Amino acid sequence: MRNITEDVYKQFCAFLEQQCGIVLGANKQYLVKSRLSPLMAKFDIASLNELVQRSMSLRERDLRAAVVDAMTTNETLWFRDTYPFQLLGEKLLPEFKGLARPVKIWSAACSSGQEPYSIVMSAMEFQSKRPGMIKGVQVVGTDISPSMLDHCKQGIYDSLALNRGLSPERKRQFFEPADNGRYQVNAKVKQHVNFRALNLLDSYALMGKFDIIFCRNVLIYFNAEVKSKILNQFAKALNPGGYLMLGASESITGLTDAFEMIRCHPGIVYKLK
Repeated sequence: MRNITEDVYKQFCAFLEQQCGIVLGANKQYLVKSRLSPLMAKFDIASLNELVQRSMSLRERDLRAAVVDAMTTNETLWFRDTYPFQLLGEKLLPEFKGLARPVKIWSAACSSGQEPYSIVMSAMEFQSKRPGMIKGVQVVGTDISPSMLDHCKQGIYDSLALNRGLSPERKRQFFEPADNGRYQVNAKVKQHVNFRALNLLDSYALMGKFDIIFCRNVLIYFNAEVKSKILNQFAKALNPGGYLMLGASESITGLTDAFEMIRCHPGIVYKLK
C-alpha cells in the first residue's frame, strides 16, 4: 500500500513540527506522498505507511534524516521577487558606507543556494556602480538539509534552474560552463559565501552578528509561537540598526516588537529598534 493512514499522518505532522517546526496542516497527505515515495526504493520499504512510521523511530537515524531532508527541501529561483535585491542595492548597502569591514549578510533557509548567490551578485553590481562605498559583503547561507548544502557548495546548476530568474547577462558575468550543459557559479562570487547547517529551531549563538538577514518565504511554514521565537532570535543576531528581509506575504504583527517596519517602494523591510 502506497498511501498513508490518517492516524499515521497525524503522528507524522506532530513529529515534523517537533523536529523542524514545519506545520503541515490537514489534508497534505499528497505532499508527504510526493516527497517521500522516492525513499521507499532507496530504503527497501514496501509501503509509504511503514516508511513514515519507521522514520519516527530513534533507531532509524539514516531514514529519519532522509525524511526530514525530503520534507524541508523547497525549490527557489534567482533574484526571487526582484524587489528585495533592488532594495539591497538602492537602500540597504548604501547605509553601510564607510564601514571598515565587509557587510555581513545571513541568508537563512537558503535551499539550493540561489538566494545567497543572488545577494552576492547584487552586491557586486552595486560595487561596480559605486566603487569604494563598501568593503564588499560576506554572506552566510544556512539550511537544515544536508543534500541542499552540498548542492549550494558545489554551485552547479542545470539549464532548468538557470532559466528561473537569471538573465543572460548575469549568466555570462557570474557563471562558467561546467559539465553536461550545466553552469557553475564562478570563483569571484563563491569567495564571498560560505554555507553551514542550521535548524532555525536551534540556538543562533554560534552564528555571530549580522548587518542584514534574509529569511524569505520560510516563516509561513511555522506556527505563531515558533515564528515569534525565530524573529526574536534574529533580533539578537543583528548588529544595532540591522535589517531583516521577509517574504512578501509574511508579517511580524503580533509576533515581536523588536523591529520597526519601513515601507519602501516597492516592498517592506524591518529595521532593528
